[in-house]
Amino acid sequence: MKVIYQLKKIPGFKNAVVAIGVFDGVHVAHRQILKDCVRLARRTASVSLALTFWPHPQSQDILYSLEHRLKIIRQLGIDDCVVINFSKGFSLMKPEDFVKKILVAKLHAKYVLVGGNFRFGKNGKGGIRLLKKLSDAYGFKLKVFDVIKIDKKAVSSTLIRKLVARGDFSRAEKLLSRPVSILGRVIKGDSLGKKLGFPTANIRPQHEVIPPDGIYAVTTILGDKKLPAVSYIGSRPTFLSAKKRKGLKRNIEVHIFDFDRDIYGKEIEIQFIKKIRDDKRFDSSLSLVEQIKKDVFTAKESLNLPRKHHNISYH
Repeated sequence: MKVIYQLKKIPGFKNAVVAIGVFDGVHVAHRQILKDCVRLARRTASVSLALTFWPHPQSQDILYSLEHRLKIIRQLGIDDCVVINFSKGFSLMKPEDFVKKILVAKLHAKYVLVGGNFRFGKNGKGGIRLLKKLSDAYGFKLKVFDVIKIDKKAVSSTLIRKLVARGDFSRAEKLLSRPVSILGRVIKGDSLGKKLGFPTANIRPQHEVIPPDGIYAVTTILGDKKLPAVSYIGSRPTFLSAKKRKGLKRNIEVHIFDFDRDIYGKEIEIQFIKKIRDDKRFDSSLSLVEQIKKDVFTAKESLNLPRKHHNISYH
C-alpha cells in the first residue's frame, strides 16, 4: 500500500473507490467499509483508496496512532492511502470545496464509501444529505454504511478507548474484531528484567491508549512472526517508592519466551490476550522472582502452549 501525505503529491487516479474516515482503531464498522472498498474496486477494475486524517479532527485522545492504523489498513488490502493533515486551514474548508477540490479534482472518485454519521467541511456542516446531493451533481456513486451495534451499543472508537483504559478487553475485542493491541518501538532499558533472570524488551509506545497496570499473557508481533510472551505494565513499585514513581512514565516490558535476538529499534506490536494479575509491591527481589515464575507459567497456560514450553529457567 502506498501512503501519500501531501495532496499535491497525489498521482492521477482514475476510477478510484474512496473510503473516507478517521478509522481510529480500525474497528469492526471501519473494517466493513474498508473491506467493501477493496471488493468494489476489484469488481470494477478500480483503485481502492482510503482517505484519512491526522491529527484527529475532534482533538481526542486516540486509540491507535497513525502508524498503527496504516498497518491494519494495509493488511485489509487497500491499494493506496491518502493522509490529509487536519490543519487549521483544512478545517475551514467548505463542505462543497472538500468534494469538488479533493474527491473530484484530486482523487477522481468513482465511488465514495462513508459511515452513516460522517460529517465533513467547516464545523462539520456537511452530512450525508449534502454528500448525496453533491454525488449526483459530480457523477460519483455514494454508499453509506449504517452504524453497527453490538450488545445494543453503537460501535465507536470513543467507547473502545474507555473499555481499553479500564481493562475490559473482552468487550473491546468484540468491537475491534481482534485482540486489543499497542504498537511501539523497542528501546534500551536498565536491564532490570535480565538481572532478575527474565530479560525483557522495553517498549516506547506510540501515542495510543494503554491498558491498566498489570501482568498480561500476550502475543508479540515482530515483522511477520507471532511470538508468545508475558508483558508488564506499571511503575515498578518493588524498586521505587510511591514518591519516586509519581510523575514517571509507566514501563511497558515484554518477556518473549525462548527468544534471545537483539531487537533494539525494532517496531513491535503487543496483542493482549489475558490479564494475569494486578501490579503490586513485593518485599524483596527474591519474592518478586518467585512470582514472575508463576506469571510466566500462567501466561503459557493462557496461551495454550504445549507442556514442553512450560519449563522455567533463568537466562
